Amino acid sequence: MGYESELKYQKDQLAIEYLPAVKSMAFRLKERLPSFIEYSDLVSIGTEELVKLARRYDETQNDSFWGYAKKRVYGSMLDYLRSLDIMSRNGRKLVKNIDHLVDNYITKHNSEPSNQYIAKELDISIEKVREARRASEIYTVLPITDHVDFEDTENDLMEKLESADLIDKIKDILATLTEREQLVIQLYYFEELNLKEISAILKITESRISQIHKAVLKQVRAKFKED
Repeated sequence: MGYESELKYQKDQLAIEYLPAVKSMAFRLKERLPSFIEYSDLVSIGTEELVKLARRYDETQNDSFWGYAKKRVYGSMLDYLRSLDIMSRNGRKLVKNIDHLVDNYITKHNSEPSNQYIAKELDISIEKVREARRASEIYTVLPITDHVDFEDTENDLMEKLESADLIDKIKDILATLTEREQLVIQLYYFEELNLKEISAILKITESRISQIHKAVLKQVRAKFKED
């Protein structure tokens, strides 16, 4: 075996060593996604990125391969979700209308409305309701920075990215939230827990957690609109 072949073999073995970590990452992400997103697709995307990273890895520049690869592998899975392109501008408007309707219903009845109720109230088909709610489930697992452009054009977003430090600005906004709101965001985005797990920790219903989560995202988007 020549030097280049041996080096390639060693780097592929490095990728194989971390396959269980990729599968675990995909499993945790899948828990937070609707059923039509396949676990195997997430694993496949993550594994492909892992192999690429292993072949480019320079151990003299990075002490830990997984420390170098982890965020990039997870990012490849999120990029895959973004690529599904199920959140058109009209679709996002429908999601917003549904969220508003659901929030009002939960406030009055302390439970989520059925898809049939939503369809009747908005005068749309049940299938459109299902599609919008599936899209919303995918959208909510993306990093909170993705939610800034929920109602903005790409050019608007780029201007904001160029005119301010996006992450610091969002941190400032989150600092104004109540302790419970901050905890929901912390557990969901940073600890990557699903709604059921957060519900068990905070002793409140999943519907209420979802309501808090959406309200926080609404505040973030509103703040960026002001600026």
